[in-house]
Amino acid sequence: MSAQGYAGESVEKEPRSYWADEEVDKILKERDAYRLSTGISPSGEIHIGNLREVVTADAIYRVLSERGAEAAFHYIADDFDPLRRVYPFLDPEKYEPLVGKPLSEIPCPCDGHTNYGEHFLVPFIESLKQLKIELKIYRASEVYKSGKMNPLIIQALSERAKLMKILHEMTGKQFEDDWYPFNPICNTCGRMTFTSVTAFSEKDETVSYACACGDKGTVPMAGGGKLTWRIDWPARWKLLGVTIEPFGKDHATRGGSYDTGKRIVKEVFHGEPPYPIPYEWISLKGMGDMSSSKGNVLSIAKVLTIVPPEIIRYMILKAKPLRSIVFDPALPLLSLIDEYDDREAKGRDERAIELSKAAGFTSIDIPYRHIVVVSQIANFDIERSMNILDRSGYPSTDRKELEKRMIYARRWLDEFAPEDIKFEVKKDLPAEAQNFSTQQKDFLRKLAEELKEGMSGEEIHETIYSIAQKIKDVSPSHLFEAIYLTLLGKKKGPRAGWFLSFLDHGFVVDRFQLASRQ
Repeated sequence: MSAQGYAGESVEKEPRSYWADEEVDKILKERDAYRLSTGISPSGEIHIGNLREVVTADAIYRVLSERGAEAAFHYIADDFDPLRRVYPFLDPEKYEPLVGKPLSEIPCPCDGHTNYGEHFLVPFIESLKQLKIELKIYRASEVYKSGKMNPLIIQALSERAKLMKILHEMTGKQFEDDWYPFNPICNTCGRMTFTSVTAFSEKDETVSYACACGDKGTVPMAGGGKLTWRIDWPARWKLLGVTIEPFGKDHATRGGSYDTGKRIVKEVFHGEPPYPIPYEWISLKGMGDMSSSKGNVLSIAKVLTIVPPEIIRYMILKAKPLRSIVFDPALPLLSLIDEYDDREAKGRDERAIELSKAAGFTSIDIPYRHIVVVSQIANFDIERSMNILDRSGYPSTDRKELEKRMIYARRWLDEFAPEDIKFEVKKDLPAEAQNFSTQQKDFLRKLAEELKEGMSGEEIHETIYSIAQKIKDVSPSHLFEAIYLTLLGKKKGPRAGWFLSFLDHGFVVDRFQLASRQ
């Protein structure tokens, strides 16, 4: 891969190591099976921050496949977790009585899905399709209800003394003698957060319990409850044969969930812990780390209406997992898309681009900022946009890809663009352009004389500055305002040189001449 130097000579780019290749180098040395696992509890809107785990795993999966390794990739929806509290987006009257019940057993907030967990899981699965991430999805509720977890539940209940010892040594937590690593679901109130195990039968595969609501009873291990979190995670490693797993940095702290799970899976379930890939959070610019329970989110489904899926892949893949990512959907998003599309863009990571495109995505090779400007000039008409780009040096534009980018551009302009990025080329001379100073009128008159049809954006840019420097007693910014006021009726707009190059030459000259005579 080469880049152009300042004088046009070919300059070789330094080869860069890439985090997924480095991780796979280690994995291939340490493991002889390659089964990746990711997952989340669908307790709220699944946001772009949650996506880092699955995109990270997808990169490892693709690199392993490149190396000829036979890899598998799955996602676990923890829909058998209880509803912890009434989140800000829920109706307190409806959901307060449901706190403590499994997500899979709670009604859908919109009444359009089979249960609460599916309400958040279904749009996420659709987003994965758009991102072209293919994996097997397990619902924890189905896994537990199938009885496949029963042998591990029996093992955990039988060796609770060993579990208490491990947890105490790893976390310092003290346990009562009647503690069990299982949360039964009460037959009366349906909650699992207020029950305690009183006995269990390995032969019948049942658990007896007492609940704070006053009920006592017996439930089957298959679907009658679930293992507590720190036990459930290593039990899943054993059940599904997980050998590689990305997870949030909170689980990677010393003595945290992963360290504890390593001991549990080895000493209790007689399995091996997965190769760990901890990752940092994705935060939302100006709002901090995203949290579904706090309502501080930008959902994946929403993001994918304003950002092409390959750009989201690239944003995550270009950063090492333990490097934080700040998602800013305003102007920095344009730079990110340009970086993906422009082969010579500064900071572009070719390996991340390669893995972003590995799912079948392409790039359009037109700066996205150009598309944002051209779309507005053409009032989002595809034919006019194609014509503008053709005369601006992009004669081989892929119509289908341009249409896609224009749809994203329109949504971005509606949702996140700063006001000074939005504009409309006025059909008539705006009222704001009818009271210019003598210097502004002189500037526009000379500019109309100097502009020639077919000039590039850079040539127009140099012409503008050359004329501005010769006009005394006025600042260049005051003169630039005259350009935008004449065409847009506002003081600011896109970079003047290439903006004017996109417009019809005759229209620009006539408009500047008209404004100079007012």
